[in-house]
Amino acid sequence: MLFTKPSACTLLALCAIALWSSLAVLGTLLAHIPPFLLTGLALLIGSVPAWPFYRLWRVSRAALAIGVSGLFGYHFLLFMALRHAPAVEANLVNYLWPLGIVLMAPLFLPGVKLTATHLVAAYAGFMGAAVAIVGDSWFSEKAAGTAFTGSNALGYALAAIAAFIWASYSLMGKRLSLQGRGFPTAAIGLFGLVSGLLSLLCHALLEPSVSLGTRDWMLIILMGLGPLGAAFFLWDAALKKGDARSIGILSYITPLASTALLLVATGKPLTWGVGLATVLILGAAALGSRAKPPSDGAGHPSH
Repeated sequence: MLFTKPSACTLLALCAIALWSSLAVLGTLLAHIPPFLLTGLALLIGSVPAWPFYRLWRVSRAALAIGVSGLFGYHFLLFMALRHAPAVEANLVNYLWPLGIVLMAPLFLPGVKLTATHLVAAYAGFMGAAVAIVGDSWFSEKAAGTAFTGSNALGYALAAIAAFIWASYSLMGKRLSLQGRGFPTAAIGLFGLVSGLLSLLCHALLEPSVSLGTRDWMLIILMGLGPLGAAFFLWDAALKKGDARSIGILSYITPLASTALLLVATGKPLTWGVGLATVLILGAAALGSRAKPPSDGAGHPSH
């Protein structure tokens, strides 16, 4: 069967991660566009490739709720978090979601257990993400004195909830599949369509209206077809057929690659922080891949 080999699942996850890594650069180029408008348009565009398969969109209410909470709920809470806390630190809290996937896998998936290797790799990956995102400011007096304060607590709480929602969404898709109540990957198009419409509603209620130029539309289309479109389909297929623990550890490549691409795009030099993050994250991924043979979600080793 297609995508049953762990190596194929890893490739799918890496493709999704590569697309998500471009989001920071695209977001920077489109920073003048209100976030809910940008997300809504991109999600709608990202759903278009799945429109020809609309007959596969007949999913249960539970599946629809999980899908919309994952795509819309995650982005809504993340944007709210960025309004109530410093962007760098809020984004760091947001990147608890790969750790959440690893740690919560036994709670969502029958027969899946964590090993000491998984735990060490997961925490090493998070430290790598922290270094990649925060960089030199992690050790600065300003960051230590003003960033993680009580006045920003709401923002950090919202970012943590967003991370929990994305990790839960990622695991619930596989859980439903194992229970025989899963949704086809094509249904991600329905989730994106509904989430995009909800995002545009938030734009109408919370943000000022703006006019978009030709360049804006081209970049939005690129964002929609990539990090807010194809990446979701690839991610869903990877998690349903692969080992959630290993994929969760692998996900820490996202903030590293995103930071590196952003530095290259802005012409800034790569820092020692990026180098250290590279060692930590790649080491975590290698360590995670050497863990005990992954479970297929039902307690049996996959082959």
